[in-house]
Amino acid sequence: MSGLSWAEAIVVGAVQGVAELFPVSSLGHSILLPAVVGGSWAQDLDVSSPESPYLAFVVGLHVATAVALLIYFRRDWARIVRGLVTSIARREVRTPDQRLGWLLVLATIPVGVAGLLLEHLFRTVFSKPGPTAAFLVLNGILLLMGERMRSRADTREAALAAAVPTSDSPTVVLPAAAGGPETGVAVDRRISRVPVGRAVLIGAAQIAALLPGISRSGSAMVAGLAQGLSRTDSARFSFLLATPVILAAGVLKLGDLAGPLGDGIRPQILVGSLLSGVGAYLSVRFLTRYLEDRSLRPFGIYCIAAGAACLVWFAVR
Repeated sequence: MSGLSWAEAIVVGAVQGVAELFPVSSLGHSILLPAVVGGSWAQDLDVSSPESPYLAFVVGLHVATAVALLIYFRRDWARIVRGLVTSIARREVRTPDQRLGWLLVLATIPVGVAGLLLEHLFRTVFSKPGPTAAFLVLNGILLLMGERMRSRADTREAALAAAVPTSDSPTVVLPAAAGGPETGVAVDRRISRVPVGRAVLIGAAQIAALLPGISRSGSAMVAGLAQGLSRTDSARFSFLLATPVILAAGVLKLGDLAGPLGDGIRPQILVGSLLSGVGAYLSVRFLTRYLEDRSLRPFGIYCIAAGAACLVWFAVR
């Protein structure tokens, strides 16, 4: 690789920050965008090369994304960490925060182990434009399937509620509370009641994101919907799960950033990382509101269309 241009750093950094939390696969976009542009971009931004300096750049982006998540959820993480500390000190798991903390720990273990064992293999074997585009199409199909399962569950729940009146009085549908969106504490209390086995399955779904084109947040959201969580709860759980996973992925490879792979491109890494962090912060802020009453279908349709377009482009180019 000859270097990392400022244009490459700015564009990829901004795209990474947004795509990391949107269910559209940041790694997939980091591979497909340079391949579509071609030329020096395809050469400079080759993530499949075992010793590519692009890896040092990606490390900086991951750390920046994790920091953005920590900042956005800072009060929630402070509460959850306190719950874990008191749980260990008192040898108890009684409060919602204590239980949620342990659910996050246990649900992170499968993807952590899989990442250590398989990340290098999957990156070097599958991180090519063709397979990545195909996996992006698959990601879109999975999002649509998850949304369909949730819609069917909503229909069944509405039918049951209508079939079992609570009193002889006429049913009155009350408007939503005037207080606005639910607080994180209220959502976390619901998530804390998820059985351990189901939480671990949701966390393990992130392993699929080792395949470029499959979204980490999308996999966790779809798994959450399949386990009966609402869109709001599955999205929040996926964002909380993403924080330690993304941070660990970056920290474990800080040697690439500090070593020879980062030589000559650290200013570009800094700028790209800043943009990635800002993009991630704005993305999670938008998505936590968007998914309160909207579906994953637009993201699924986008992934299918973008992946199919890339496959056609690579075939005819």
